[in-house]
Amino acid sequence: MFSFYLKLKNNTLHLNYSTMKYYIIIIMLFFFGNITAQSEAETEVKQTIETFFEGFHKQDSTIMNSIIYKDIKLQSIGKNREGALELTTTVYSKFLKSIVSIPQDQKFEEKILNYTIQIDGNMANAWTDYQFWFNGQFSHCGVNSFQLIKENNTWKIFYLVDTRRREGCNKE
Repeated sequence: MFSFYLKLKNNTLHLNYSTMKYYIIIIMLFFFGNITAQSEAETEVKQTIETFFEGFHKQDSTIMNSIIYKDIKLQSIGKNREGALELTTTVYSKFLKSIVSIPQDQKFEEKILNYTIQIDGNMANAWTDYQFWFNGQFSHCGVNSFQLIKENNTWKIFYLVDTRRREGCNKE
């Protein structure tokens, strides 16, 4: 059997293979336990965003409001009709009213292409590339940047900014 020796000043510590194996397992459990905890939080953040889009696509303000923080701020970065860059701010109540008032015969879908999530304590950021389709036709693409706060063990969106463009989009 293998033996491991560590020299500690004038004393010698003898660890056999089976003892060393247990130390390695404990270290690995600690390391992988931390990775799993992070993944769980990322899953919760992703689920919050998916709930937002479920309400968005169903035009259901109750679902959307369930994951919105009380003082949410909505902004968009894009070009106006003249091609000049502009940052617009939308009041959440007006945004919600515009979504729920879309006629049922009009179909819209924001397809989330991927998620990049960062978390520090009770704050999270999620970066999501997207494509927006209206009545089966490509409209525009961009990125959403969600800022979330964890309040009472629930992630809530308190800031959402997106970019909107028609060029440089993957339309698949």
